[in-house]
Amino acid sequence: MNRPGLLSSGAACFLAACGVAAAGGDPEGKSNLASNSTLPSGPGFAAKFKSDARMKDHPAVIFMDDFEAGELGAGWDETGNKGGKVLSFADPGKDAGLGKRCVRVEAHLATDTGGGFTKWFESSGTLHVRFYTRFDAGCDYVHHFVTLRANKSLQGKDKWSGFGQAGLKPEGTERFSTAIEPWGNWGKFPPPGRWNFYSYWHEMKASGDGKFWGNSFGVPEAPVIPKERWICVEFMLKHNTPGEPDGEQAFWIDGKLSGHWKGINWRKSATLMANALTLESYVTDRWTKNPVNVVSFDNVVIAKEYIGPVGK
Repeated sequence: MNRPGLLSSGAACFLAACGVAAAGGDPEGKSNLASNSTLPSGPGFAAKFKSDARMKDHPAVIFMDDFEAGELGAGWDETGNKGGKVLSFADPGKDAGLGKRCVRVEAHLATDTGGGFTKWFESSGTLHVRFYTRFDAGCDYVHHFVTLRANKSLQGKDKWSGFGQAGLKPEGTERFSTAIEPWGNWGKFPPPGRWNFYSYWHEMKASGDGKFWGNSFGVPEAPVIPKERWICVEFMLKHNTPGEPDGEQAFWIDGKLSGHWKGINWRKSATLMANALTLESYVTDRWTKNPVNVVSFDNVVIAKEYIGPVGK
């Protein structure tokens, strides 16, 4: 997971002043518009539903899973649970306000790479994804986390066009993706790191080795992600007019807007839409040294508008 070089300070300042995301990402957050953004913060429509109960019927909700009922993977399309030893239900704790069950992901180096779930869904012009997560005290760096992928359609092989192809630049008609991830900055941030976007699209920049490993949109001044407590994470993707740089992405932590970038030309084709969500904790020995790494998830929602933290 290599990261690209930075823009010159003059170029970055110009782009930030114009409200345009830096081509090739923005790892230093110079084009981050969060401090002056008009996007909402604080409570969203979820505030009306205690612990998200009965929120599935809200007109903005596309998909949700609070893990309160059903077997592991019920309602999802793909489940990664190698040997049946990675995923399990657990108690989120009485003070979390998240119900009685969450999902625990226990990744084991040299045995598996962790696991999780994938859901394909009918897309929308603007998408919000909200989930709760908790890192155990002994959790090290995580290689990949929660990813929103665009596929050519939901049918046949086209629904897989946004998967794989790491190190390759998208063409703009077959895939793009963005992931909200903990980023350790090559060990400079204590694990699990700080939140950032890790994005693939047809205008991304190459890494130092000439390959395309994803471009970062970061907030270096943000606090290191805490362990041993539940965190509400929400991110937004706005599709661009095909071929035009009017797309956006943003993320919130515990209801506070932390990052917002505009001017992204995600796609060239109107039929290419973000329509698959992967919720996972994926580890490799390149980043992680602890033999066992535990991350928990709960109250996952995909919606057409700002969701916000759970209602208490």
